[in-house]
Amino acid sequence: MFLLADGTVVYSASDLTAAAACEWAVMRRLDARLGRIEPPPATSDEMLERAAGLGDQHEQQFLEQLRSRVDVVEIPRPDHSTDPSEVVELTTAAFESGAAAVYQAAFFDGRFLGYADFIVRNREGRYEVFDTKLARHAKITALLQLAAYGEQLQRLGILTAETVSLVLGDDSISEHRLVDILPVYRRRRARFESLVDQRVADTAATGWGDLRSVACGRCAVCEEQVQRHRDLLLVAGLRVTQRARLLEAGITTIEQLAASTAQVPGLSQPVVAALREQAVAQLAPGLAWRVISPASLAAIPDPDPGDIFFDFEGDPLHREGTEWGLDYLFGLVEADEAFRAFWAHDLAQEKQALVDFLDYVAERRRRYPRLHIYHYASYERTHLLSIAARHGVGEEAVDDLLRSGVLVDLYPIVKQSLRVGSRSYSLKKLEPLYMGTRGRTGVATAADSITEYVRSRDLLDSGDTDASARVLAEIATYNEYDCISTLALRDWLLARAAENEIVPAGFDELELDVPLPGPDPVYTQLAAIVAGFPAGERTADQSAVALASAAIDYHRREGKSFWWDHFARLVAPLEDWSDTRNVFVVESAEVVRRWGIEGGARTQSRELRLTGTAAPGSSFGGSDAPWVVYDPPFPPIDAGRDPGARVTHCRTSVIVALDGSLLLTERLRSGAPTYDQLPLALMPSSPPNPGTQVTAISEWGGALLDAYPQLMPNAALDILRRVPPRGRVDDPSTAFGTIADRMRDALLALDHSFLAVQGPPGTGKTWNGARVIADLAQNHGWRVGVVAQSHATVENMLAAVVAAGLDPARVGKKPRAGAESDNTTWTRLTDSTLGEFTDGPGFVVGGTAWLFSNAARIPRGSLDLLVIDEAGQYSLAATIAASVSATRLLLLGDPQQLPQVSQGIHPEPVDVSALGWLSNGHDVLPPEFGFFLDVSHRMHPALCKPVSELSYEGRLHSMPSDRVLAGIAPGLHPVPVAAPDNSTSSTEEADAVLAIVRDVIGRAWTSAGRTSALTPDNVIVVAPYNAQVQLLRATLGAAGFESVPVGTVDKFQGREAAVSIVSLAASSAADAPRGLEFLLLANRLNVAISRAQWAAWLVYSPTITDSLPTNIEALARLSAFIRLVDPENDREM
Repeated sequence: MFLLADGTVVYSASDLTAAAACEWAVMRRLDARLGRIEPPPATSDEMLERAAGLGDQHEQQFLEQLRSRVDVVEIPRPDHSTDPSEVVELTTAAFESGAAAVYQAAFFDGRFLGYADFIVRNREGRYEVFDTKLARHAKITALLQLAAYGEQLQRLGILTAETVSLVLGDDSISEHRLVDILPVYRRRRARFESLVDQRVADTAATGWGDLRSVACGRCAVCEEQVQRHRDLLLVAGLRVTQRARLLEAGITTIEQLAASTAQVPGLSQPVVAALREQAVAQLAPGLAWRVISPASLAAIPDPDPGDIFFDFEGDPLHREGTEWGLDYLFGLVEADEAFRAFWAHDLAQEKQALVDFLDYVAERRRRYPRLHIYHYASYERTHLLSIAARHGVGEEAVDDLLRSGVLVDLYPIVKQSLRVGSRSYSLKKLEPLYMGTRGRTGVATAADSITEYVRSRDLLDSGDTDASARVLAEIATYNEYDCISTLALRDWLLARAAENEIVPAGFDELELDVPLPGPDPVYTQLAAIVAGFPAGERTADQSAVALASAAIDYHRREGKSFWWDHFARLVAPLEDWSDTRNVFVVESAEVVRRWGIEGGARTQSRELRLTGTAAPGSSFGGSDAPWVVYDPPFPPIDAGRDPGARVTHCRTSVIVALDGSLLLTERLRSGAPTYDQLPLALMPSSPPNPGTQVTAISEWGGALLDAYPQLMPNAALDILRRVPPRGRVDDPSTAFGTIADRMRDALLALDHSFLAVQGPPGTGKTWNGARVIADLAQNHGWRVGVVAQSHATVENMLAAVVAAGLDPARVGKKPRAGAESDNTTWTRLTDSTLGEFTDGPGFVVGGTAWLFSNAARIPRGSLDLLVIDEAGQYSLAATIAASVSATRLLLLGDPQQLPQVSQGIHPEPVDVSALGWLSNGHDVLPPEFGFFLDVSHRMHPALCKPVSELSYEGRLHSMPSDRVLAGIAPGLHPVPVAAPDNSTSSTEEADAVLAIVRDVIGRAWTSAGRTSALTPDNVIVVAPYNAQVQLLRATLGAAGFESVPVGTVDKFQGREAAVSIVSLAASSAADAPRGLEFLLLANRLNVAISRAQWAAWLVYSPTITDSLPTNIEALARLSAFIRLVDPENDREM
């Protein structure tokens, strides 16, 4: 920032970026510019300086590439003391002349001054903003800079591309829609200018605690004030949200917190007590400490002479080709402090270092079967996993270390067992407790280690091998000290355990509910083929083979991801995972039935009523067997567990799930003792056994492998290749006949291929699909299968097929367990009657992937067509598994509705839905793959328009109808409700919803030629959080509207009503569990709003739109939300 002669503050994109990190620090720097305070002292950071230098090199490399392809107009960049008018005029002239590319394009609008790295004219003659960033992933601040220049192009009336792009550190291009960034950028710019104007208008410098600007509390500018004002941020582990509650209670300093006695509204008593004790410990002289949970020290295993104490050294800025990061030293000491170093100076050596380290560990485990590998914090665990995944070696060995409980992280044990009077619980801050007179010399921090490592490589490159070796020796000494410190900490903790009469426990292999198999040989062979593909852009066929390889390993990776997350939750603090889907945090527990034998059971069980909080998006049903978790003192449960882990088991079943409470049955193993302890929480159930799906995918992959390098004609493979269906798909612009007729004709023309149909809400996807299925079975003798994620979806389609005129005797399914027997229109099958039913032509059979992947039930390729319903939520892996039953596939669904849920991290996107894969980032299915049903028969045109713009590129239209709700305008009605500090429930929003319900119920509602008073069952109320659902039900029920349906959005998919009301509850992004990416997911908003036929109300806190997202997905979602509630913002674009 700088000042013009007239006092105007001129700012840049970099200032906006800095404000995104810490507004308060930027305002302090402005105060310095205004002469109110001394400027903050300049600081040096060798890592940042190195990153800046590498960034400049990256920019110059891209400039050279651009110069080699097109003529580049290069604008000279003046200093701040020079009038920018001349370079702005040069920039404008370059665009007017049709320059192919402009480097350092200058923009000035009177307040904003910016220089864009690169602006390139695309094939359509539009100008696209490019910027080079050293990062490996796009960052929010970088995208906001791109949006700043995109807005300047629009301001000048220059044809602007719909996308902007980042050239990342691995030379990949990260492309983003401008419409997904500009709304948020405009909000941020308006806020920034408002803050600047306030600063200029004030006469004094901004003070610490000025709530008009947000302080990060972490940067150097904030840190000086935190220390000076003795701010609560000095307290270890204190969260920003907790600080806000304490400030509201009049507690502003660490000393006041330590001396406090009263309860703090909005914080639980245990939380306040823990924070108070931490403050007291930090204020005590010396490094005070005490054991707060002796039982947690039992998490340390018995010492073993084979024990290892391990530490990594890594450089995140190391680059080789497109790969970033290098763990250059795997260091360890043994129990006698003997030090071993596994060095790696490039990625090939990193791979070898991993192999050598794992070989060393394997050999040592043969000699010392009870050894453990100790480390401090999660870096070692996560990097062993990531290095193994990167190089494709040692994954099974690392998995075995995790499953066998060999890795022991001392950090969570320290956090759970001790209260230490230090602002940080890092290893170095704890060393005064146990290292005595052994102090550090030379390299002292991880940043020093990286800087010195780079210096050693530079010395080697310059030929000074002796100096390089000396530097490496100093790094090794630093690493050795860290390893010895970890050993000394382990021994010190064991001494504290002995003082408290705690005996270290022995540990067995971790208990997996479903054993994890080894890698499939077909996967191994296909993965080897994929490894030989050239780096960079793959062909469609190569991408398909890579996806096929990943699909074979899909269920194993899903299982591994679940189990490692499961084990990590058991050692992590509860607050770190309480927002995980299908976690239930118990606030109170009541024993409804004591331990005993029930009915014909062989083991004892008891029933518990648990009251508490379910994480957002959670659902609990009668088939669930959640893991029940206990804190110390542990019950006598015989289960292997990780060192430091809580006790858990999954011998449970949910009897009933009510608002805020669960009735749960808990069972013992045969002969196990009973106990009185009550659980801390419930964790997600184990993943279901995929059964024959694994075999089906492997057989399919084996056929692919046998045919390779030729690709077999196959419907699932065509989907992976993203090639148009083999056969005829008519041109919608010239086609005649009904959509059902066109779908049928396209299916009849298919040759071992697929047809895709995207059906947004109310467009008749099920209606048309059912008629096509009935026609093919009735008139063409086709054998048709119907598959989906849920039995309910399959059965809904079967009922529609019967309604379309097919004889119920030719439509069958084995009912799901516990289903009513008298409310189906189709034939109920059993295991014994399925074979006879599918023996002839002209039938429709329904089931899940377990049925269609089972060759003993549905022979391979025996169906003429498999219909995948809700294919927008059906993964590619599941698609392949079920596809083996048929020669053709029909994908029906909408990827813009609720998304596919996946646990695993996969090398290829086999976890995305089949329709989502074909859509390839587009909101509307490309026409070459099939049909987009573009007319909604449900929503009024005024309501359809915002839904269409939100989720369907403006291409969804509405069929006019005679529906009218008297006195209410059709469309979407945003209702901002100011209500601070709400997280998962909002009484203010509940009151607003009640007011809307009162207003609409009883009004004259005309539909299908009939007029009557609108009834409660013709209103749907949706909320994202269970807590808000409960509050809404209570609020509406107290007012006499208990029959109004209220629930989370997944409960209403496929339903419709005259009116839909959506309440978001959370006051801001910081208040929202799981963040904006959950709260503002366009798919959820789409489903919630599109339930309505006439009007929808969106009740929300306006401060949500003030948030700055932390990831790209949330940025796009917030931009879409702003366009939804503030159409004027959209019109500016």
